[in-house]
This record gives sequence, C-alpha cells and structure tokens, in this order.
Amino acid sequence: MGPQSSAGLTTLDGPATAAGVQLAADPVGFASDPWWLILFKAVLVFAFCVVMTLFAIWWERKVVAWMQMRIGPKHVGPQGLLQSLADGVKLAFKEDIIVKAADRPVYILAPVVAMVPAFMAFAVIPMGGQVSMFGHQTHLQMTDLPVGVLYILATASVGIYGIVLAGWSSGSTYPLLGSLRSTAQMISYEVAMGLSFAGVFLYAGSMSTSEIVAQQTDTWYAVLLPVSFIIYVIAMVGETNRAPFDLPEAEGELVGGFHTEYSSLKFALFFLAEYVNMVVVSSLATTLFLGGYRAPWPISAVWDGANSGWWTLLWYFLKVQAFLFLFIWLRGTLPRLRYDQFMKLGWKVLIPTSLAWLLLVATVRALKNEGYDYRNIVLGIAGAIIVVLVLSVVWDMMRGAEDDDGGEEPLPGTPGAKEPFDPMAGGFPVPPLPGQELPPVPRRNVRRTEPVGAAVGAGSSSPENPADPTDTTDREV
Repeated sequence: MGPQSSAGLTTLDGPATAAGVQLAADPVGFASDPWWLILFKAVLVFAFCVVMTLFAIWWERKVVAWMQMRIGPKHVGPQGLLQSLADGVKLAFKEDIIVKAADRPVYILAPVVAMVPAFMAFAVIPMGGQVSMFGHQTHLQMTDLPVGVLYILATASVGIYGIVLAGWSSGSTYPLLGSLRSTAQMISYEVAMGLSFAGVFLYAGSMSTSEIVAQQTDTWYAVLLPVSFIIYVIAMVGETNRAPFDLPEAEGELVGGFHTEYSSLKFALFFLAEYVNMVVVSSLATTLFLGGYRAPWPISAVWDGANSGWWTLLWYFLKVQAFLFLFIWLRGTLPRLRYDQFMKLGWKVLIPTSLAWLLLVATVRALKNEGYDYRNIVLGIAGAIIVVLVLSVVWDMMRGAEDDDGGEEPLPGTPGAKEPFDPMAGGFPVPPLPGQELPPVPRRNVRRTEPVGAAVGAGSSSPENPADPTDTTDREV
C-alpha cells in the first residue's frame, strides 16, 4: 500500500513528508524513471496494443469457427496466425475513396479521434509489478494518478466523438443513424459503468489503479462486489459496440453503420480502435475486480514468487484473454438485440440496479466503520431484502386481482374501447408498440389448378352435364 501525501492522495513516489504516514513498501516510484525508459515503455504499450489486436482478430475467427464447426484461417502463417497481419496490409494498399458529399477535414480526422484515446487509456493501467529494465527498477505501468479510473472514463468518452464525427461527416443517411445510435448507447451504458466503479472506490478508498490492485491482496472485488462486477461486464460490452450490442453498425438496417463510407486505412483504424477498446475495458475489469496482475489464489498460496517480477505480466495477460474470450463467446452465441430492448436494459435495469446496489454497499461500509458486527449487518440487510420482495409479490397479486375484476374489454366502437392501431397514421409504415396489434392482412382467394371435372363432380355434377376429365382450365376454389 502506497504512502499518503499531506493532501491525502495516494502516491508511489517514495516516502511522504507528512507525519504519521505509512511508508511505501517499494520506495522506487514513477518519478525516478529516466526519460528514455518512459519512452521505451510507451513504445512497448503501443506494440502490445497492436499485437493484441492482431491476435484478438485471429482468435475470434478461430473460436467462432470452432463454435460453428469450421476450420477458420489456417494458410497464412502457422495455424493462420499471420492472417490478421495480411488483412491489415491488404487494407492499407486498397484504394482510399472519399465520397463527394463528405466534410473532408472531419472525415479524415474521425478515425484518428476514435483510435488515439484507446491507446491513451493504457497510460494508467498496471500491467505488472516491479521489474528490472536495463538495470533500473521500474513498474510495468507508465504512470499512476490519484484519479486514474476517472482518467480512463474520460478518454473513453472522448473516443466516442470519433464515431459521431465519422457518421456526420460522411454526408450519408445510414452512417448518421449509426453515429446517433452510438451516442445514445454511450450515454446509457456509461452511467451504469460509472456507478459500478463507485462500489470499488468505497472499498479501496482510492481511485488509483495501482492502489486498487494492492487492496485486493486477500480477496478480489469480483467476490466482494458481485453485482458491480456483473453490471460492469454488461456495460463494457455495450460500451465497445460489440454483439449483441453492435447496433451502431447493424448491417441489417444500416448497411455497415458509421463506417459505411470509409475504405482502406481509415476503415482499418476503426477496427483497430474497436479491438484496442476491447483490451482496455478487459484490462480495467482485471484491475478493478480480478486483482490486477496478482496471481489467482491457488497459485499465490503455494508459490511465494508468483506476485513478483515478470510473472505478474503473465497473470495480467491470462485474465485479459479470459475477458476477450467472453466477447467472442457472446458474439458467436447471442443474437442482436432490438433497439428498444437495448435502451430498456440500460435505463430500466442496469442504472436502477446500480443505484440500489451502491446504496446497499455504502450502508454496509458505513455500519462496518461504526463498529457493528459484520454478521448482524448481513442478517439485517438480508431481512430488509426479504421484506421488500414479499411486499412486491403482494403488490403484484393485488394488481392482478384488480385486473381480473375489471370485466371484459368493451367492444370496438363503444365508449372506453381501445383505438385500433393504424400503421399508416403518420404517413409511413411504423412497427407496433407493445400492446398494439397490426390489423389483419386481407388475403385473396387461393388459386389452384385442377380438372374442371373434379370440381363439377364434387359440387354440381348432373346426368345432363357429365364431368370432362380432360378439361384442365384454372378455377378459383
């Protein structure tokens, strides 16, 4: 656990000057790194993001192929490992087309705006513990901030501007609709994501990423805060526009979404930003809920050196890969949600659940700080939850009884009857809302070809007009 400065902020810059402050177990801080080492770590982070993107694309194609009983890429490189690199080179050499109606400066700048913040977020993510580089003791982290998690949220919020500007500057209807969807999606799920972080801040007592990892030495926050963890996992899938939340680029109704009018290297930059963002949110989930770069419990219990040196990078990498596999698994399993279902999940389920859970976590922490026994706190909260559930069941039963006593619905045309749904009332066809039904479609008479004699024999045969089996004239039945 790092020392506290006189301002009350957690730092890793060595011993603080204020009295009564704990000294850092590691006196080597980020400020002691020479400039060339900082530059070298920045290059390593950039290379890591690019290589992870190439690997994630290959792995996604392999896993989805395995789920669909196919082979997947196998020709370019061993087991097809270089297929992603070949696709990137191919995109770079394709013709770069700029549509005539595009706003050229914004159109060119949008992919860069989407890509750069994704790389910036890695500045405060701890990828490992203290290691030795070229004779210098340093951390596998570029820097640390007292508000590191808020910095990541800020960069993620800036990245959405790239998608919005891409859709607006293309001068086309479908990219604009995709960018508007992405804006609504970011607003809906960013709120739930931020609320899921608040419980972690209450338990860790800090917003520093390295401090949050240090506080999970005994128990991961995914165990202590399971609801926050589940909400964050759902929100991170929606935040990255991945299936089943890939509505901004739904090809069924938007052709390709916000990047429809992009080609060549600009199109590749959007893909790079998407996969780097997947690595960012997976790294953040690892840092906040799975102990960061610390080894999982069975390994750390039997091996003292598991949480030291370059081994910490291995645990970080494996945890991130587990979240990437979750992204791929969801894409190969779940269908795309309808847009109203997607908004309902964000505003009516995730956000209220996050607020209620945050209130519960804050109450538990406050009671524990006041000295109450943890068992009594759990029993009291469990009793309150049971009472609320019982009251909700009774309320639903009373409402159901009132609905049953309401009698039959009035006939159409009588006072109190529901107005029939007219899909053309606004001048163009619209889908029905929940509870509305489309009017029955008038169907024409079915035509089928059969001998006239058969029809006559079945209905109007007589001795004066015998059936002619050779007559095959079409008749309406």
